[in-house]
Amino acid sequence: MSGRKPLIRVAAGDTAALLAQLREAVLFDEAALAVLPVPGDAEPSQDDLIAAFVPAEVALVVETSGSTDAPKRVMLSGHALRASAHATEQWFGGQRGQWLLALPATYIAGAQVLVRSILAGTAPVVLPQGGFTPAAFVEAARTLDPDHPWFTSLVPVQLARLVEAAEHDRSARTALGSFDRILLGGQAAPAGLVERAREFGAHVHRTYGSSETAGGCVYDGQPLTGVGVRVVDGEVQLSGPMLASGYLDDPERTAAAFTTDADGTRWYRTGDLGGLVPEPNPDHQPIERLRITGRADDVIISGGVKVALGEVERAVRAVSGLEAAVVLAVADAEWGERPAVVVERADAAASVTTDVTVAALAAVTDAAGLPPAARPVRLLVLERMPHLASGKPDRRALAALLAREAGS
Repeated sequence: MSGRKPLIRVAAGDTAALLAQLREAVLFDEAALAVLPVPGDAEPSQDDLIAAFVPAEVALVVETSGSTDAPKRVMLSGHALRASAHATEQWFGGQRGQWLLALPATYIAGAQVLVRSILAGTAPVVLPQGGFTPAAFVEAARTLDPDHPWFTSLVPVQLARLVEAAEHDRSARTALGSFDRILLGGQAAPAGLVERAREFGAHVHRTYGSSETAGGCVYDGQPLTGVGVRVVDGEVQLSGPMLASGYLDDPERTAAAFTTDADGTRWYRTGDLGGLVPEPNPDHQPIERLRITGRADDVIISGGVKVALGEVERAVRAVSGLEAAVVLAVADAEWGERPAVVVERADAAASVTTDVTVAALAAVTDAAGLPPAARPVRLLVLERMPHLASGKPDRRALAALLAREAGS
């Protein structure tokens, strides 16, 4: 097939095999195969090895989580992956170190840990498969090479568990403080989490990006080298050499997500709402930091008023015990749609979440300056929040739970 090559499935749990295939695909633009990491540790059968055929420049295909939409297969070139890894290295001051892989390599954040390891010439340490535990993280950290800087990528739920463990476990505190850099992404961190981690010596950087940008490309609100940020009609758009080639066999979605200016600059439409907020800087010109306020598709019309669910979620998460709350829309006969809050009943916060009322949540959104239409009308407390393998809350599952509860 002219101009195209096979996309092969590789078990993400077989790190050695995945590294070997990624090394070829990432380092050599003329590599004969592209890689699709798939869950599990068993090598796909010969009949199931080839997933599709992709353009010649593609090195890696990752499937998006589908937390709010149908999953997409994102195609990334070796050039895009290298550009992303080099930009992170520059952010680290040129440091090359050893990485701890704590995320599934089926997701871009995990795959990039492997790509950065390949380019740094270091062997990653891999957490055992299964649920993340602070004990496993501590044991894995002990095997890292003390002669290299230590790096890792985490999602907020993982960092939260480490911080909770560090409060009473010296080994967890030591491990947290031993990493030179911890990249935190995947979703917004609960209020106060990063600050609590830093109290234990953790060097945490909030990252923003997606599979379509080869992972995080804005760190602590500032774009990495080569990354462009603009806001068009409230939507955040990103440019740079790390942009994906598009979506596999989905030209319509590709055309909707990626646009090209008259000067040839290609932009990715993130679907996120946000803005560049000036920040005082005594020594230089004010710094502009990117602030994400929500998803464009999470803006609801409630009683004729636009309500950004991301803003409601931010206000609710300021309440003690609700730091990981999720806000979704529910149907309302009078208003059309209204916000609803879902929270997990963690043991440490059980009394807090039990005592919170819908009226108290309304007072919280009022105090945040949000309109009356933003007041939550329902609170669902779960014993366990459903999460995707990436660590993000499974919003589609939560929406189904809310709908089922309303119908019962």
